[in-house]
Amino acid sequence: MNKEPEFERVLIKLSGEALMGNQGFGITPEMIHYVAEEIAKVYRLNVQISIVVGGGNIFRGVAGSSAGMDRTSADNMGMLATVINSLALCDALEKCDVPTRVQSAIPMDRIAEPFIRLKAIRHLEKGRVVIFAAGTGNPYFTTDTAAVLRAHETHAQILFKATQVDGVYDKDPVVHDDAVMFRELSYMRVIEKQLHVMDMTAISLAMEHDLPLQVFDLHQEGNIYKAVTGQEDIGTRIYNK
Repeated sequence: MNKEPEFERVLIKLSGEALMGNQGFGITPEMIHYVAEEIAKVYRLNVQISIVVGGGNIFRGVAGSSAGMDRTSADNMGMLATVINSLALCDALEKCDVPTRVQSAIPMDRIAEPFIRLKAIRHLEKGRVVIFAAGTGNPYFTTDTAAVLRAHETHAQILFKATQVDGVYDKDPVVHDDAVMFRELSYMRVIEKQLHVMDMTAISLAMEHDLPLQVFDLHQEGNIYKAVTGQEDIGTRIYNK
């Protein structure tokens, strides 16, 4: 398993739902420990790692607004949910001997540093993992968009989306038995086909700044390590062609 990393600096986007494990809500201790161990394997390759975690396991703003809640209030609640997940992941990583800092886009100095771009880069250069919490700090923007934005701001070479599925398909594989998974895609094709990878704001921003994206299954042990070391059979790679 000893391989050289393909990338020096990466950003990993984790879905909040991935932290639930088999339960329907919240954070499963076993799952967050598993995620921390998977990230620690990559950290030991001397790769600079930043992370954005979603908040869907606690509260999802779009779902709240569809139930009649004001969208701004719902999104603010969703951003706070990402802070809870970020603090939990920080604790789990520290227990794996991975020095970690949480930076929040919403000021809350007692529990997290404010997001300061140059300070985040300095943390990465000093070998600390940085978790970016509270999305962009603004309603109406998803944590996918926050991940692309932070990846660009910190000069990450690639964005890894570690999620619940093993790649990007031409149709929903849960519903359609004949769904085909793509190994490679262009951003333009994702937009043209309206493929469900990230929201279109995130996809457009990644395409504009030529940021490669790789989507793969978080639950398959070793996948983050394989993605960072450039093993071709992991998920779907999206880039400008």
